[in-house]
Amino acid sequence: MRSTYLPCPEGRLHVYSAGEHGPPVLLLSGAGVDNAILSWRHLIPALAPRHRVLALDWPKQGRSRPWTGRATHERMLRCISQVLDHFQLGSASLAGLSQGGALALAYAIDHPKRVDRLVALAPAGILSFPPGVHQALWLTAKLPLLNRTLPGLMFRSRAGVARFAEQALFAGPVPDLAEIVDEIVEEVGHGGAGSSDWQNASIGPLRMRVDLRPRLHRITAPTLLIQGDRDRGVSHERTRAAAALIPGARLEILEGNGHWVNRQSPGRVNELIAAFLNPMDGVDPLG
Repeated sequence: MRSTYLPCPEGRLHVYSAGEHGPPVLLLSGAGVDNAILSWRHLIPALAPRHRVLALDWPKQGRSRPWTGRATHERMLRCISQVLDHFQLGSASLAGLSQGGALALAYAIDHPKRVDRLVALAPAGILSFPPGVHQALWLTAKLPLLNRTLPGLMFRSRAGVARFAEQALFAGPVPDLAEIVDEIVEEVGHGGAGSSDWQNASIGPLRMRVDLRPRLHRITAPTLLIQGDRDRGVSHERTRAAAALIPGARLEILEGNGHWVNRQSPGRVNELIAAFLNPMDGVDPLG
């Protein structure tokens, strides 16, 4: 893989690239202690033989440091445009996990001509919470003690990181759990732990500030949603309801999987995404 740094007023934006030929695809990772390699370590080499693959480190993640200012929803969407523009791509397919899934959906709504095909894994941006729960989450997002300090204490030890991964991210055996924990520990060492600027800004005092559901019907790109049936962060019922709002969208539920399906079941996820991005192969894993 190659690294490219895009200079920005706030800092530098880092992008991995692999593959020389074929339709371009941009991979968008999740929030918190994720980064481009953590999410897409297995998918990048699976796609590179037939695609020009780009994987973005969001601001304040991975190698996109230092970064000053807040990485808001609007700023993150501009990051996608910056990457496409820098690599002189009029359009590309997008694949995003969680936070990255929400931003992929939002970008397809706002810039339909720049999105060829769309994959969203356990996407955020389609959630709402009952009164009381919502206000508790809003308070957590507002107070650094709750969204930075306490997570930092929990992630101080490797054992704490392992417990978090097993309980919050996965719902069954993971082939390379030890390596994942090591990668998370390294990311925490560079950037700390806690929720992202996007997560904190997406929830308002009374309702979600980022709620894509009323606009999902505007997506025109062929869309695949992938969801674990035991996801504690994004329920498969929410994703199923969102899929019904996107014209022609297809949904794949992976049994026994949690939130991080691309690391718990990388072989199956790679197969689904590769087949979806190459429909001319005549192999339809969803049909």
